[in-house]
Amino acid sequence: MKTSDLKDVMTEWRRDFHRHPELGFSEHRTCAKVAELLEDFGVDVYPGVGGTGVVGVLQRGNGTRSIGLRADMDALPIHEVNEFDYKSEEQGVMHACGHDGHTSMLLGAAKHLASEGQFNGRVVFIFQPNEEHGLGADAMIKNGLFDRFDVDEIYGMHNMPGMALGTFASRAGSMTASESLFEIEITARGGHAALPHMGVDAILVASQIVGALQSIVSRKLDPGKNGVVSVTEFITDGKRNVLPGKAILKGDARALTPQINQAIEANMRQLVEGICQAHGISATVSYDTLFPPTLNAQSVKDAAMRAARLIVDEGAVDADCEAKLFSEDFAHMAAARPGCFVLTGNGTEGSNARALHSADYDFNDDALVPGSSFWVSLVEQQLGD
Repeated sequence: MKTSDLKDVMTEWRRDFHRHPELGFSEHRTCAKVAELLEDFGVDVYPGVGGTGVVGVLQRGNGTRSIGLRADMDALPIHEVNEFDYKSEEQGVMHACGHDGHTSMLLGAAKHLASEGQFNGRVVFIFQPNEEHGLGADAMIKNGLFDRFDVDEIYGMHNMPGMALGTFASRAGSMTASESLFEIEITARGGHAALPHMGVDAILVASQIVGALQSIVSRKLDPGKNGVVSVTEFITDGKRNVLPGKAILKGDARALTPQINQAIEANMRQLVEGICQAHGISATVSYDTLFPPTLNAQSVKDAAMRAARLIVDEGAVDADCEAKLFSEDFAHMAAARPGCFVLTGNGTEGSNARALHSADYDFNDDALVPGSSFWVSLVEQQLGD
């Protein structure tokens, strides 16, 4: 049996998961189905790790080396607009990021490895909840993931719309960015819209801060180091003919290294303090880093790219791709063990090329075989005699 022989059953699993999406830490149906399938394959199953996470363990031979493979299971609070027959049956929830495909690829690899895998050692299949909010990996780790199922190295994989089907990409060092949520609360002195000199207009101050924040990336950071600062909400208590006395700015910052993330926060606090001082008012700043950057270990990345070259042509493997400024909860696992995060192509046409998190996105079923084949190739390479 080859993983290509599993195309139909992986597609069936994937479309079932797509019809029944579940949000983070609510993946009860998904968790139960994953556990049931792993048991059917002959894999030792440990449900409930980190809430709704599932771990499967497959030992072969007397080898002492171990490898961890991770897939995410949660969906997003998005109303699906696709019209195919397997579209989401849950109002306002859909698999808009391809986690249904990631789960199915790893299940296909588990089925193949359990029946025909040529390796000597231990494979730990990790099905993670709540990736989207950056909480699931940490929950599994705190619940003893690596204490109970220790691994020598760990790998994660994500589909990439717009990237050709059957291609793979990764890089050493910073692979995906950190994500930090910030909130700036400005306390000014509101007043009459016709008498602005008698107060301090919170909108004016907040607007100056919005503009100044854009200077962090353009003028405060090394141009060769990537970062993004985005204000996404502007909230005031102003009304018709009333200048606001309070304003709240909320937003999102991304960075590819912890040092750049720290520099963004430090400059943000300095700018806010300086602008508010100039107006004789005060502000508070909260800056919460939910996702650290994903840092790929060189040797583990090299191993992943070697495994990819065993199943596709050399030209289909990019071992030094550009870093991505989206964030990934796998970062917590890669910080705990030597790790590598890999991208695989989802296709360049139709809904398969739609941006992740779009209401008309869909995972490409033709990516299931390359993805599962990569996992099998990686295990047999890393745990081979």
